[in-house]
Amino acid sequence: MPRLFTALEIPRDAALSLSLLRGGLPGARWIDVENYHLTLRFIGDVEGHVADEIANALDRVHRPSFQMTLAGVGAFGGKKPHAVWAGVSASPDLTALQGEIDRICQRLGLPADPRKFSPHVTLARLRNGSPLDVAQYLSARGNFSVQPFRVGRFVLMSSRDSVGGGPYIVEEAWSLSSVDGLASSRFASASDASRIMR
Repeated sequence: MPRLFTALEIPRDAALSLSLLRGGLPGARWIDVENYHLTLRFIGDVEGHVADEIANALDRVHRPSFQMTLAGVGAFGGKKPHAVWAGVSASPDLTALQGEIDRICQRLGLPADPRKFSPHVTLARLRNGSPLDVAQYLSARGNFSVQPFRVGRFVLMSSRDSVGGGPYIVEEAWSLSSVDGLASSRFASASDASRIMR
């Protein structure tokens, strides 16, 4: 059963900039460049008919496209760091999009995500990461940032259980409206959500 989540894709130029942050951290399992993404809402393992309901409900999201900037690096886990990430500059449009998707998921009866939304792109997962090594890695790369890029769509992705996450597959995609106010619409996806769930 695929694990589902909504996400923003990272364009190639920004992904290449993120890839320059790879290395220099013992025990890190680096995320493959093609798997970089920003998770909007984790959904989890659901039945095919629930996946269809989610996709249909997300058709109602009508949000504008917006600029996003990746900046800064950090780690999750405090004294037992388990992941390092690149951060995202504050964006009201991003927060509004995530909030709407979260409300849709809750209305469909999906459990609320216990974690506060903290937009980031995971760079590596750590096993037995040393807090000192992580601190040195972060301080050497603290001024990281990329050129702003336009977010023109959000996607429903799936992942199979594997070491380090991925490969991630885009199941559905919805465009965000351009400045001229066109409504969002579902892109044709490579495979129908109901087909892969079975």
